[in-house]
Amino acid sequence: MSFPEGFLWGGAVAANQVEGAWNEDGKGPSVADVASYKPKVDVTNYAAQWAVSDASIADALATDDVAAYPKRHGIDFYHRYKEDLALFAELGFKALRLSIAWARIFPTGEEDEPNEAGLAFYEDVFREMRRLGIEPIVTLSHYEMPLALATKYNGWADRACVEAFCRFCHACFERYRDLVTYWITFNEIDSVIRHPFTTAGIIESRVPEGQMKQVCYQAMHHQFVASALVTADCHRIIPTAKVGCMITKLTCYSRTCAPEDELVTQARNLENLFYSDVQIRGAYPPLILKMFERNGIHVEMEPGDAEILKAGTVDFCSFSYYMTMTESADPDAERTPGNTVLGVKNPYLPSSDWGWQIDPLGLRYSLIELYDRYQVPLMVVENGLGAKDVVEADGSIHDDYRIDYFRQHIREMGEAIDEGVDLIGYTTWAPIDLVSASTSQMSKRYGFIYVDLDDDNNGTLARSKKDSFAWYQRVIQTNGADLS
Repeated sequence: MSFPEGFLWGGAVAANQVEGAWNEDGKGPSVADVASYKPKVDVTNYAAQWAVSDASIADALATDDVAAYPKRHGIDFYHRYKEDLALFAELGFKALRLSIAWARIFPTGEEDEPNEAGLAFYEDVFREMRRLGIEPIVTLSHYEMPLALATKYNGWADRACVEAFCRFCHACFERYRDLVTYWITFNEIDSVIRHPFTTAGIIESRVPEGQMKQVCYQAMHHQFVASALVTADCHRIIPTAKVGCMITKLTCYSRTCAPEDELVTQARNLENLFYSDVQIRGAYPPLILKMFERNGIHVEMEPGDAEILKAGTVDFCSFSYYMTMTESADPDAERTPGNTVLGVKNPYLPSSDWGWQIDPLGLRYSLIELYDRYQVPLMVVENGLGAKDVVEADGSIHDDYRIDYFRQHIREMGEAIDEGVDLIGYTTWAPIDLVSASTSQMSKRYGFIYVDLDDDNNGTLARSKKDSFAWYQRVIQTNGADLS
């Protein structure tokens, strides 16, 4: 098992989950800033956790409360980024995937000129990363679009967001052309189907009954066009840049070898791959267009869109991988939660504290599948275990379960590389505890670094190392050779 020289070991975070400072230095509110923590709602019921309406948005904007809206406070990375980057450098990071909060640069998304304070903040962050020898991998849209675009246009359902996003990205490319080489356009672009507001600013209460899929696929098309346009723009401004897509890899196995189960599983896997197909191959797959037709979905495409998609294909494919699912034609098959999805429970796999099934071999399977399909470089940009950590009396945190999780997944990545997969980077989710994307909790902990903060925003925010810190540090030092 041999990882290539120059492999990008690191971790990944998102601005809305770590930065805080939600209304400082000219930043406008984002869709994340109205996501409330719902302690009385089942944490596996993602639709209920993320339910948003015009009324709930109005309630959120009427208060400056940060405890009820945890993504407003994050872990205060905005003021502590040097401390956190120093810890990442101590871990030996070669790369850090992070995002730029769109509303920090264009507070409403429609300003003529960017907010200089926002631009300067990220310039300072990237310069500090460069000083420490950490390569930035920058996501341009990671669940934090300006709220004003959601309330004015119902988000990406309106094509007006394409121009606004292109303006934002152009400003980033111009400002950071000498600091950032690796860019990702949209985080988990496929997720608009699962959580329309968080991903695309679509306020579901505004969508007529029975029209949600139609609206979501239209928004998806607008994001595809925007991704292609900004990819081409980035290549013009930064000829050495590499631009990638990013999908949620939801590898699905058939629950049984019954042909009926195989067919529904095939359909689910093809739908998951459709999003990377468009961004890597530059066109909609014919089977997806036929699926639209069968389901009465009409995606409005303007003249020239096909040419834009073909001209703006990405350079690499990145993805999140947390779990696999199984599928069955049996409507009564037992289902279990995953990364904001439900799948039929796999009796051969263990589960995390939140019910996500743990499948290291599935990561190797997914890497081989993606590389065989596209033959472009791959990055695993999210992989990790959300768990309930216990702080001992002496302050130590013994997270052998996390070490075991990563050991198994890294081993399978190495096996995939040995089989010929071109894997260029691996950034764990997340190197430091942060606010959960799905449930807005702090108690769902991912990091090698513990943050003293609870679900009710109580704590000192002090950082401390878990046992997994030294383990991952050694993995990076040995380029994946020592997983003991």
